[in-house]
Amino acid sequence: MIKRCWVGGDDPLMLAYHDEEWGVPVRDDRALFGKLILDGFQAGLSWRVILHKRARFLEVFDGFDPARMARYDRRKVAQLLRDPGIVRNRQKVAAAVTNARAFLEFQAKEGAFAPFLWSFVGGAPKQNRRRSLRELPARTRQSDAMSEALAARGFRFTGSTICYAFMQAVGMVNDHLVTCFRHAELRVGRP
Repeated sequence: MIKRCWVGGDDPLMLAYHDEEWGVPVRDDRALFGKLILDGFQAGLSWRVILHKRARFLEVFDGFDPARMARYDRRKVAQLLRDPGIVRNRQKVAAAVTNARAFLEFQAKEGAFAPFLWSFVGGAPKQNRRRSLRELPARTRQSDAMSEALAARGFRFTGSTICYAFMQAVGMVNDHLVTCFRHAELRVGRP
């Protein structure tokens, strides 16, 4: 039997997410931007909710294309807020638009987004050796620093807890438990 650090029950999306995506290092600017947006929408909710709505989020947010999202006007925001396929939270939708603008401004002024984000873990995945889910922190000094740096650049819904969940998801930290089959795979760099 395969040992996992957390299970999705009989939810095939959750199982696939754990086994194939969570913790795999991502270094593409657009992919990181999209994941940061989704983690902002997750605030106060379970990842299961967001995962089941992810396809619709991608569809209505133009594949998380920041150039298109940055041009969203009141009419587009109102349309998004009527869509039952996404999380219809006015502040989170507004933050997604704001974050698209902040992302484009960041790229124009500072260059690539991925090296900036990865700098908070020294450029390489931090290899944790946790034995139980109780050992997983909600935030760390690295996520505090990332959150502060993003806020200083105009990003919203990027608090430290959101940043730590993001860091786990995009492989900046390997928080698979040591008893999970994925921990060793990601430790040696195999996605």
